[in-house]
Amino acid sequence: MKCFSLFLMLSAATLCQAQNDSVKTSRIAGGITTEQNWALNEIVVTGTRNPVDVRHLPMTVTVIDRKTLTKEHQTSILPTVMQQVPGLFITSRGMMGYGASTGAAGGINLRGVSGGAGQMLVLIDGHPQYQGIFGHPLSDSYQTLIAGRVEVLRGPASVIYGSNAMGGVINIVTQPMFFDGGSRTHANVGVGSYGTVQAEASNSTAFGNLKTTVAGQYNRSDNHRPNMGFEQYGGMLKLDYDINNVWSARVGGNITHWNASNPGTESQPKLENDQYITRGEVSAMLSNHYGRTSGALSVYSNFGRHKINDGYNAVGGKPQTDLFRSKDAVSGVSIYQSAQLFRGNRTTVGFDYQHIYGRAYYTNRETGETVTTPQRLMQSSHSHADEYAGYADFRQELLSWLTIDAGLRYDHHSVAGSEWIPQAGVVVRPVDAGEIKAMVSKGFRHATPKEMYLYKSANEDLEPERLWNYELSWRHRFDDGFTYGINAYYIKGDNMIQTVTIDGSPKNINTGEIENWGFETDLRYPLTQYFDVMCTASYLHMKNKVVASPESSAYVGVDFHKDKWSATLGLQTVKNLYTEVGNNETKENFTLLNATVNYALTKNVGLWARGENLLAQKYEINLGYPMPRATFMGGVSVNF
Repeated sequence: MKCFSLFLMLSAATLCQAQNDSVKTSRIAGGITTEQNWALNEIVVTGTRNPVDVRHLPMTVTVIDRKTLTKEHQTSILPTVMQQVPGLFITSRGMMGYGASTGAAGGINLRGVSGGAGQMLVLIDGHPQYQGIFGHPLSDSYQTLIAGRVEVLRGPASVIYGSNAMGGVINIVTQPMFFDGGSRTHANVGVGSYGTVQAEASNSTAFGNLKTTVAGQYNRSDNHRPNMGFEQYGGMLKLDYDINNVWSARVGGNITHWNASNPGTESQPKLENDQYITRGEVSAMLSNHYGRTSGALSVYSNFGRHKINDGYNAVGGKPQTDLFRSKDAVSGVSIYQSAQLFRGNRTTVGFDYQHIYGRAYYTNRETGETVTTPQRLMQSSHSHADEYAGYADFRQELLSWLTIDAGLRYDHHSVAGSEWIPQAGVVVRPVDAGEIKAMVSKGFRHATPKEMYLYKSANEDLEPERLWNYELSWRHRFDDGFTYGINAYYIKGDNMIQTVTIDGSPKNINTGEIENWGFETDLRYPLTQYFDVMCTASYLHMKNKVVASPESSAYVGVDFHKDKWSATLGLQTVKNLYTEVGNNETKENFTLLNATVNYALTKNVGLWARGENLLAQKYEINLGYPMPRATFMGGVSVNF
């Protein structure tokens, strides 16, 4: 963890040089204008709903722009997000596709808090995206195709986003992506190892006050093991309309379908373990942007249909006669308004309503009829829940160097009851280009329909999971573009839902605990006019070990750009990644080297090539699922 020592020394040096800092800042009521030579800070929406300079927020937010998301030609946002955000780890099992159900990958883990249990929330334009019955993210839905940028908030975000945001949020912001006036079209096609193909096309056009974005994609791969095929296709449509200088409207949606096969572990291979998944999202928003106040009213629905063949053991097994099916939807209404009540103030109030629906059942594989045997009835569920919440966030700039923030949410769930969620933080700017942030926040998660109603372990009396997060961070920017940050956190939680054996039968109960602490660092530096360097690193200590949460990880990336050439070289190191916990505790250590090269053949046509795991490392992220050795992709991109 050499990055930690470097960043600590930089922090001390920065404080000593505070009097010599040449950066000047002039402040106005409710905002900030800058005279810095370095680039302006990111304006984010994830922490407060309304756009705000990230330096004035007490929470830690990482912003990943579209240029970064697309430079390595990844079809999913997740590999890039994992590189850019320290402490974030995402499981995988093959060259393409995460899959669903048993043996799936795509688990999102941050600071030892697992997205597989619904404790990490993914958003699209601020609207929740997860499987309504099981509560977990659907990682094959989070495509680079739809992303204008990604904002990742580390730590609880339950005051603004409620349940499932107890560990943090990943917000995919779907701005018009290839638009800078007029019309622009983009297409990208690539082929590579194991019969892998990726293709996408998009167009953004402006018709006066109307902006349109339409896109489509197709991806497929045989992957590196038999019976591990993956195929996906989908698209998006988005319309943005400026009604006048104050009001604007937006409607949009995206849908993706994928077929994925799970080959089972190497020791117990499976046949016919196939999943057919369709996920979609639609939303509409009406927003206002007055001088001292802004807000929005939005309606949304995230929905899906799943058909899963659980398959059978390749040796001695028998084909399934039934198929597991499910339908789910997470639909809601969100309204908020943010206002500058007086000088240096920003107050946001909001109301959320959410309806969670899910139905799980089995059908006969040949006839398609619903199976109604006593065993299948015990394993089926048809449930729904309603959630109402109101919240307020108050941020006040007391002095030119001091900002305080406090938030409170009241959340009522039709099954689980009510919950109060507070948070508070402070930002101190001892130098114009640096800030110290301190934050305390509560996160929570309601039990899923699966935990309450599905299978023998179901328990309708489950209470919400709860945790508290304490965080201290420092960040600094220099005139030459050099930026670094370091933060420390402590997490303490109880009421974690676990499955235990009671009187010989499994039962979900609130018995688990979580106690984690750790450090995270990141560094970005334009080394020369041709080279940029970035580094992220994290260390995690867990009292109770969690699968897919490494104790330490680091990523170093070097970008090169000159004339028609650009390239990215990335080195990722992971230490003590838990692939199994308990009596058979198993850990993995590995180092991966990846590279991408781009060449501008003409003004409108570019060529690219990508290699992953170039050191041909042998390793596993999901226990029993060896990852592929070196793989390669190459393709062409067109813009006009």
